[in-house]
Amino acid sequence: MSEGKILVVDDEQETCDLLQMVLEREGYSVTTCTSAQRALELVSAQDFDSVLTDLQMPEMGGLELCERVLGTRPSVPVVVITGQGSLETAIGAMRVGAYDFITKPVDSKLLIVAVSRAIQHRGLEEEVKRLRSVALIDEAPMDNVVGASSAMRRVFGLVARVADADAGVLIHGETGTGKELIARAIHDRSRRKDGPFVAINCASIPASLLESELFGHERGAFTDAKTQRTGLFLQASGGTLFLDEIGELPLEVQPKLLRALQERKVRPVGSNREIPFDARVLTATNRILEDEVYERRFREDLFYRINVVKIDVPPLRERSGDVLHLARHFLKQYADRHGKVDMDLSPPAAEKLISYSWPGNVRELENCIDGAVALARNNRIEVDDLPEKVRSFRPEKFVVSANQPEEIVTIDELERRYILRVLSLVGGNKSRAAQVLGFDRRTLYRKLERYQSGQAGGAGPSSETPARI
Repeated sequence: MSEGKILVVDDEQETCDLLQMVLEREGYSVTTCTSAQRALELVSAQDFDSVLTDLQMPEMGGLELCERVLGTRPSVPVVVITGQGSLETAIGAMRVGAYDFITKPVDSKLLIVAVSRAIQHRGLEEEVKRLRSVALIDEAPMDNVVGASSAMRRVFGLVARVADADAGVLIHGETGTGKELIARAIHDRSRRKDGPFVAINCASIPASLLESELFGHERGAFTDAKTQRTGLFLQASGGTLFLDEIGELPLEVQPKLLRALQERKVRPVGSNREIPFDARVLTATNRILEDEVYERRFREDLFYRINVVKIDVPPLRERSGDVLHLARHFLKQYADRHGKVDMDLSPPAAEKLISYSWPGNVRELENCIDGAVALARNNRIEVDDLPEKVRSFRPEKFVVSANQPEEIVTIDELERRYILRVLSLVGGNKSRAAQVLGFDRRTLYRKLERYQSGQAGGAGPSSETPARI
């Protein structure tokens, strides 16, 4: 059975009834009228999937009706029925925007084909519009998050898609990549945007105080609890609670956090009652939580609870095309703060910024520009204004060449350097490194433990030093 809502317009009621019978037999919902003026009123008031109109009608003909329908509802396809099957009639119908035309006497099979194609055409146009609007929303930059690289557009897309859901989101990225900015962007695009955004760094608070900070406490619950305290879960009600560095959460607090997330209730320290909360919980970490679970430093059940959707924020070295965008963003910000105007980067300074590896990511770049603005003698940042490590940086290369034997090392040492280099390139993700190296994860852990104990390869250069063999 077909689906679709069709308006049939013909000045003869008998024809309307016949067309209605044919179309309803195919499963369409059909409305009929014998006046073009009434048809315009119906089109304005209701959403039809197609309009089927006779060409020759008193007061207003089918071509004029088609023109006026499309002026009001441009997405509604109009099929014109004419008793004059000439080429001029067809051209006239198409010129005013008709989707198709059929001739009298109407063949029911041709009628069904024409209507079916018209409705399918409208559905495809609506889907294209929807996909375009989603793509624009997905890739639209966010306030305070600068980036035009494909890696960041993927992040923008994920943020747009998860913003209105209350699912748990784990934001993963190296230190300094802007994980809290991503969390704020999710909050700002969500239906909770008018509520509070409450953030806490789980690594910055002693384990003995963290439970009280999160869940609150009753007066007298412990020595220094002189007054009752509302925890962050309840403070964030109606909004978002952001738990940064969740990988640093002490093991003894993890089951209490898991229970709170499962039950949507918190029990303040020293209380025997549970209080419901209404806050979305976002988490972030720079650790590889899969490895923390494997090492039994993080509960597996809590990991799966917070990792419903994962957003990987790329390090700056993987979005080099954004370096100058970010640098100019920070340049304007700090130039205004230091009372300097119309500042810019010299080409050699810009080249140094692009070639540097930025191990401290966006935060390091921001600090670099802040210092450069303070040191600049005029309104242009020169190479000499940049930090020494940026000025003197040379891209790291690992060269294996038989005709450049500057250093001879053992196979074990070569393996050690290569493993550590791969581990560095994958951002410390041991599972991913093991896949790249062709090891199982236990083998990789065993080798890393051996390197840490100093059993392999002797002193040798560190993994940060270029190796030539």
